[in-house]
Amino acid sequence: MKISEEHLSEPGLVVIDITAADEATATEAAAALGGLWLSSGPSAPWRTPGQASVTIRAYADLRRAPLPATAGPGTC
Repeated sequence: MKISEEHLSEPGLVVIDITAADEATATEAAAALGGLWLSSGPSAPWRTPGQASVTIRAYADLRRAPLPATAGPGTC
């Protein structure tokens, strides 16, 4: 997949490709990133012909931590 320059337009923005043996593991790893940084969450998985692995992409902003699970819009 092509990486858009928009996703790397500022320091602190990253594109992370996660490759694993199965879709569930790759998805779990991408979702775990959301617990560390503000993240897009996992993309649709894709496979490279001739390889048994699956890859998932996530976009993350290392400048900002995610909201705590108990916080959200309208909470103090």
